Amino acid sequence: MAIYHLHVKVIGRAAGSSAVASAAYRAASRLRDERLDRPHDFTAKRGVVHSEVLLPETAPEVWSDREQLWNAVEAVEVRRDAQLAREVEFAIPREMSEAQGIALARNFVQSEFVDRGMIADLNVHWDRGADGLPKPHAHVMLTMRSVDEDGFGKKVRDWNSTGMVERWRERWATLANERLAELDIDARIDHRSLEDQGIALEPQSQIGAPAQRIAGEGSPADRAELHREIARDNGARIIAEPSLALDAITHQQSTFTDRDMARFAHRHSDGIDQFNAVNNAIRSAPDLVGLGQDGCGEDRFTTRAMIEAEQRLHRAAKVLAEKQRHDVRDADRKAALARAEARGLVLSREQADALTQITGGRDIGIVVGHAGTGKSAMLGVAREAWEAAGYEVRGAALSGIAADGLEAGSGIASRTIASLEHSWAQDRDHLSARDVLVIDEAGMVGTRQLERVLSHAADAGAKVVLVGDQQQLQSIEAGAAFRALHERHGGAEIGEVRRQRMDWQRNATRDLATGRTGAAIDAYEAQGMVHAAETREQARTDLIDRWDRDRQAAPDQSRMILTHTNAEVRLLNDLARERKRAAGDLGEDVSLTVERGDRRFASGDRVMFLQNDRGLGVKNGTLGTIEQVSRQSLSVHTDDGRSIAFDLKDYDRLDYGYAATIHKAQGMTVDRTHVLATPGLDAHGSYVALSRHRNGLDLHYGRDDFATQDRLIRTLSRDRSKDMALDYTEADPAQAFAERRGITFRKRVIEVLRKIVPERLRDRIDGSRPARDGALGSDVAQGPGGEEARKDIRPSADALQKALAYDPEAAMRKARTEALKRHARAVDAIFTAQERGNPGTPDQLRVLSESRASFEEVRPDGWRDAEAAYAKDLSLAREAGSGQVNRTIRALQLETELRTSPERRAAQFVERWQHLDRTSLSHYRSGTMSDYRATRAEMGEMAKGLQRDPQLESVLANRKAELGIRMDSGRRLGAELAYCHGIDITRGRGLGL
Repeated sequence: MAIYHLHVKVIGRAAGSSAVASAAYRAASRLRDERLDRPHDFTAKRGVVHSEVLLPETAPEVWSDREQLWNAVEAVEVRRDAQLAREVEFAIPREMSEAQGIALARNFVQSEFVDRGMIADLNVHWDRGADGLPKPHAHVMLTMRSVDEDGFGKKVRDWNSTGMVERWRERWATLANERLAELDIDARIDHRSLEDQGIALEPQSQIGAPAQRIAGEGSPADRAELHREIARDNGARIIAEPSLALDAITHQQSTFTDRDMARFAHRHSDGIDQFNAVNNAIRSAPDLVGLGQDGCGEDRFTTRAMIEAEQRLHRAAKVLAEKQRHDVRDADRKAALARAEARGLVLSREQADALTQITGGRDIGIVVGHAGTGKSAMLGVAREAWEAAGYEVRGAALSGIAADGLEAGSGIASRTIASLEHSWAQDRDHLSARDVLVIDEAGMVGTRQLERVLSHAADAGAKVVLVGDQQQLQSIEAGAAFRALHERHGGAEIGEVRRQRMDWQRNATRDLATGRTGAAIDAYEAQGMVHAAETREQARTDLIDRWDRDRQAAPDQSRMILTHTNAEVRLLNDLARERKRAAGDLGEDVSLTVERGDRRFASGDRVMFLQNDRGLGVKNGTLGTIEQVSRQSLSVHTDDGRSIAFDLKDYDRLDYGYAATIHKAQGMTVDRTHVLATPGLDAHGSYVALSRHRNGLDLHYGRDDFATQDRLIRTLSRDRSKDMALDYTEADPAQAFAERRGITFRKRVIEVLRKIVPERLRDRIDGSRPARDGALGSDVAQGPGGEEARKDIRPSADALQKALAYDPEAAMRKARTEALKRHARAVDAIFTAQERGNPGTPDQLRVLSESRASFEEVRPDGWRDAEAAYAKDLSLAREAGSGQVNRTIRALQLETELRTSPERRAAQFVERWQHLDRTSLSHYRSGTMSDYRATRAEMGEMAKGLQRDPQLESVLANRKAELGIRMDSGRRLGAELAYCHGIDITRGRGLGL
């Protein structure tokens, strides 16, 4: 998503401004101000790449001279507080070249301002930020009076209306998006989204004393004030039209919380009063829809528009699923398979099953496949079968490089989805009943976009095949459409990994695909492929050392360095290039200025193309090696075997290609990868990063980011899967899921037990303790995750039946043990989900709740004591769930003693606190700051826990001195404890159980 920014303001004398000075600054020119009888010289200002005055037909030609124009404006405005000009500032998509951006800006200014009778002074600035990236934007100074051959007339009030400003905002987004689509650039802007509105402003470092002179004495034109002004304007617009905020919030997420709304209101308001007004406006918006609470107990919301988009998506998919118009004869399918085998491609059973499914008659096909399972190879065989049956096969993907990968792997002519939609909007290249549209990496496509594609296909009678992996990188825009469609309509699944050449690595990829990130990292650790360093800087150096040895030992193999952020990519690219230069593997350096700043390129350099260009035949992410370089041109040999020559004035969107972000790597396959882990990673990014290789990988991390390998695993296991609004609107999502899969829920397990256990034995246990309906195992239902639970029912019931026949007390002990194990399994499932950043599915949370009830029935407060033990030692839950209960029972008994003896709990608390306090001081003195922060965080959790435990808090009130509390601040004990030790307990996370 490219940055959207369009800001309108008035230049007036009330603020001490001069129209001539303002024009001189924006044009980086020297203009004489006749009213003030002084020149304004800003010729030292840099970054202005285009400057011109555009006149309407009725304006005198002499006013094409900037100095004469704005002096005439100053002369006609006689009031001391006169409004002199209107300025419209807007960001140009940085994905465009200078020539493309200037042409787009001129088109917008001509059609929206000049054709309406305004004189427009247009200046395009192509500045660069501190990160080296361009920040192209345009300043347009507009006259405010009507004009004819005799000069200026009256001011035109209509030009100042809110409706006109709204029109300009929408028109700029429309024109920019049309041009981006025509250029096949993977970016869009949205005038409704107010995200990052200040980014396109000029950097503060470029607003010095000359700029302050423009605004006049006492009114510094600094960047902070511009940001505040934008925030105030945005806040006013949201108060008037709160749907703008809801549209912006749901651009990248289908549902949101109170915290999300407050965060958005804070970002787009100035001061507490406006914040409250904005926040209240958002919460009172008629389109806001409450969805109830999520698994963490937080209220979640969405919008009517989001729900309607999801409903349209499901309606379109339902239409396709109910049609059977694209069948392929078995003979055509077999012939395609035979041709593939003749080429040496033998499909696995799963691939063959997927081929059969998607070449069946149904108008929607869905293929879920792990990374490296050969989805593209299977699609190539499907393409031949479809074409033999007379269908035209088209391909599409969210990004250009993914479309290239689909085309290279399957032979299906492919393009970006944005390009496809643009063609449809221009009434070109519509789908027909003879078309099969294959969408690759479908898990990255947002709900709204996928709905538009499916609706178009349903209307045209075409077939759509969605191919992707729900666990890989999530959609940038809102929704989890691919996952939702797979749940409702089913599909083929390919799990046999083929990319990696060794069995244990293929198993590791399957572990990554199924959420067992820790098992995968442990497997690579056992093979010496996981490398820890004291700092990230050292880890970066170690990675480059290993990369350099690898490339020199196996120069014919392909390799890529992967990491999470663009900043790390730049550092790694520079280090890798230094090694190649030191080894004498590069030609003579040539200094060039490309889109991302100044670079030195030489023959032998690896480069990555950063923008689609049909003429060159490259996509965003295409890799290659420089063959020749001069100050004007480059010749690059791409990795797919082509030689491309081009002038830098025509194409400058490239950078070093030794390292890339993980997002760039989706769909990539190389012989070896070198991965630098940083804290921003999650389960989806780590899955992609650790599955790109054929032969092997090396994973590096610094202990200043991850104190232990366990912490590394927890971070790389965080599940950040996106949700859908309709996930929350069903009364029982788990049941709805099961029913869509043709599964019927059984009655509560207690009813099953009453059929299994004889009446006389049941009476004996009922007599010893009244059993509520649902005791002894109401924690299962036939649905997702229920199969394993059902396996537990019969053995538990049979064991209970035998025990009851001999000894009721033994039966009770057995029942408690079985309740403990079932509860432990439920807790372990929640812990595993939380380690992936997910609070747990509705089904998991229901199982947990019901297992607590079962445990409570046979041992009051047993589940509370067990969970207290698990919170201290997570491994206990897994042990108990697997049947190893002895250690857990001892820990549970200890927690029971602590719960029933406040004095003992207080003593344990003081002992633990003092130990952590000493340890943290030791870490601080030794400089091991990551361990120091971890220890302090644990102390913060202890202090915060007191707020939930008034009994313990009361007992500890008499032991303040032992806890290091030397003064009474009037706070509650937990807050006072944190305050005295300088610990912030306003944030943190608990178990969420």
